Amino acid sequence: MWRSIVARRGGSRLLHLILNSHPSPTPQVLNYEAQTFIQSSFHSHFTQKIPSSLNPRFFSHDSSDPSNDVVVESHVDSPVSETNDGFDATAFTHEKDIVFEENPVYVASVSDNGPTSSFDFDKLVEKDEIREVDFEQLESVLSLLQSSSTSTSSADGSLESSLEGMDLTLHQEFVIRVLETPLVPGDNLIAFFKWASNKPEFSVTTGSVWVLVQAISSALRKKDAYALWDLIKEIGVKENGVLNEEILNELISLLSKLGKGKAGFEVFNMFGEFGCVADAETFYFTIEALCRRSLFDWACSVCEKMLNVGKLPESEKVGKIISFLCKGAKAKDAHLVYLLAKDKDRYPPRYSVNFLISSLCGGDETVSLALEMLEDFSGEERKYAIKPFSSVINGLCRIKDVDGAKKLLFKMIDAGPPPGNAVFNSIIKGLSKAGDMDEARKMMRLMGTRGLKPDVYTYSVIMSGYVKGGEMEEACKVLAEAKKKHSNLSPMIYHTLIRGYCKLEEFDKALKLLDEMKEHGVQPNADEYNKLIQSLCLKALDWGKAEKLLKEMKENGLHLNGITKGLIKAVKEMEEEEVRSAEVTVGA
Repeated sequence: MWRSIVARRGGSRLLHLILNSHPSPTPQVLNYEAQTFIQSSFHSHFTQKIPSSLNPRFFSHDSSDPSNDVVVESHVDSPVSETNDGFDATAFTHEKDIVFEENPVYVASVSDNGPTSSFDFDKLVEKDEIREVDFEQLESVLSLLQSSSTSTSSADGSLESSLEGMDLTLHQEFVIRVLETPLVPGDNLIAFFKWASNKPEFSVTTGSVWVLVQAISSALRKKDAYALWDLIKEIGVKENGVLNEEILNELISLLSKLGKGKAGFEVFNMFGEFGCVADAETFYFTIEALCRRSLFDWACSVCEKMLNVGKLPESEKVGKIISFLCKGAKAKDAHLVYLLAKDKDRYPPRYSVNFLISSLCGGDETVSLALEMLEDFSGEERKYAIKPFSSVINGLCRIKDVDGAKKLLFKMIDAGPPPGNAVFNSIIKGLSKAGDMDEARKMMRLMGTRGLKPDVYTYSVIMSGYVKGGEMEEACKVLAEAKKKHSNLSPMIYHTLIRGYCKLEEFDKALKLLDEMKEHGVQPNADEYNKLIQSLCLKALDWGKAEKLLKEMKENGLHLNGITKGLIKAVKEMEEEEVRSAEVTVGA
């Protein structure tokens, strides 16, 4: 199919249409609604926007100078460019695209793939010329509407009565000019449109409603948005076939920007009543509006309808939908969107895919879905996908599928992305929790063969596994190895051993470790002291050592919680009571 643009340089605005199915020896004149439709079609289908000099609102004709008549025909693959002077005809691909005629035919056709289904061209074509605007009347109306207050403009203080008193020559072109004028308050525009729609000389059309919606959308005012929605509902009831998907989508988008998700959802639910069919943009704007207000259950219901009809927006918006749902803990629903996008070769951006994988790994029952998604990574993309692979490794270890994590690790070693310390540490931790310490040690040695150095966290995890199994001697060996490899150890390593000795009621060894910490420049924290004091009080009943530790804590600027302090006092009083009782018994 081909598209053509027609421009005349000079006087009154004219745009003509010839359809293959309606040949005519003489040009037919489009009314303003047709002009608006064709303009929006150009903007939707050309790779670059039509320059303002080709806006149908400003096409002109000077009958006294036929040499100014220009007809430009552009094929689909012909670029439209813009120079400092506006339209650059030389940018078209064929010389025959530019034709100069004394009696030109004005053409403005669009592809069958465009939004022509929303309009009935037979209804758009008019035999009458576009009527001229009385600019004095226009100026008077705009002065009224742009004023900050119209309450004093008439005897009864109403805008409508002020308009009635102007005796306006009202027609389509006049109303459009008013609606397109900037700096007019939205409520006044809506009031003017309502007033005009009740006049017999003005008929509400798709084009005029579209211009009004665009004008209100540019201001982003909640009050105006709700007033506009009320007006749209009235038009939908009274004027059959006037509303279309583009108008309602723009309204939902406006409500979304204003954070009015429920109102946007209401518009979505009225599509059928207005004789409109939701398209990909409808679903996107509605889901966006609902998710912005954290109405994720409603968003999922819209998402389900979108999936049922198989209508997806472009890839970037698909990615945003996935991210919206993941933020609302709806990873399974987001995954269904991903599968449809994949089926339609409309892959979302990588950031949203990574977010989805991470979200799926957060649920025990959805880790397997994240694992399957990793198969979609290949080539260079896979080499740099360490974050999603790490998320799946963590998820598998969390659900205790350490064997699955190990298999994925070896796939990473073979095909990428190359695993780092974080991946190995996750698997070592999983093996240590499972008590498989031999395999955990093998995994730590594998790190070394790959040029990786086990960090302090690695040693802490291994020690924790040995302590859990009561193998304190092996845990101490790991500590000795850690001292050789790392000059700065963390309190966590000692904390793990101290807890282990306390559990075995070997308090002297626990206290010795506490002193060793200080020698190696590792400052004990409140946890070490707290655990030791509780163990000394509850198991050893040694309040003396506990009180000594409490004093040491104070000197180091650490504070013990009130419960543990009370425990020292209680054990001390209990011992003193036993001594008194024993003395009384001996005296008797």
